[in-house]
Amino acid sequence: MPKKTEERIEELKQLRSASTGTGVQTVLKKALQDRSNLVVAEAAKIVGQHHYTDLASDLLSALARLFENPVKTDPKCWGKTAIVRALTDLDYSDAAPFLGASAHIQMEPVWGGQEDAAIHLRASAILALVQCDLTRPEIFRHLVDALADAADTVRIEAVRALEQMNGDESAMLLRLKAHSGDKRPPVLGQVFDSLLALERERAVEFVARFLKSVDPETRDEAALSLGASRLPAAVKILIETWEASRSPDFSSVLLRALSSSREETALSFLLKLVREGIRRDAASALEALQLHGDSPEILERVDQAKRARAEER
Repeated sequence: MPKKTEERIEELKQLRSASTGTGVQTVLKKALQDRSNLVVAEAAKIVGQHHYTDLASDLLSALARLFENPVKTDPKCWGKTAIVRALTDLDYSDAAPFLGASAHIQMEPVWGGQEDAAIHLRASAILALVQCDLTRPEIFRHLVDALADAADTVRIEAVRALEQMNGDESAMLLRLKAHSGDKRPPVLGQVFDSLLALERERAVEFVARFLKSVDPETRDEAALSLGASRLPAAVKILIETWEASRSPDFSSVLLRALSSSREETALSFLLKLVREGIRRDAASALEALQLHGDSPEILERVDQAKRARAEER
């Protein structure tokens, strides 16, 4: 009696910790030809995990097969997505499979209509283009197209790919994307993160402009990105913005951003609020400092500030 799909997958999972060898690769080679896209996906994950470069051609054959009548052979794109990620792990540099995957849209029936099941496939393929044998201008063309993808996951990966490409072209494209905005705040947040990673101090003043945005979500993303950059100049601007803020909600976001920086000036500012600030500000500072629950040293400083406040009262 043929084994059930669940049984075949469970047997493959046991290979994750198996020692490398031709026997393991033979099993994976057969699994990549399986009729179940879930079995193929599990095999691809293991190929990538163990860096079995000898199985790259088998991954490509499986990918081509799953593109044939894809809704039937690979519902939800689980197989194709796992294969693309495995090829990425293998440092595969031929652009053809990634370009095909980056343009694939797979509409599948869902309750009340249809939805695109290929979002994560496209996102993974777009990020993989950075390592491909394309010219730099060609890669940028595909990344710019991906910035206009309907799915925010794909747009985020396009931004991350621009960051990995490095250089002035990437920074300028990210600045343009920041100016043009995005309908989804997390995409804009990734733009700010990537720009600060690329340009460091040079990008601080640019991102800080968005702290004055009329859109609350945009200014929140800018604040959090500035904090995550851990740059002293960003901390200084966040403190100045908090001192001038008249919005309780935005003030809380600014304090969380300062806390996430882990920069000493920011921590000292928050601890001073705990010791000396009005009740609302002290409570917000304490809430922001909860980010450091894994740091006994910072927790001790928080306790000291709370005791000092109690003694003062």
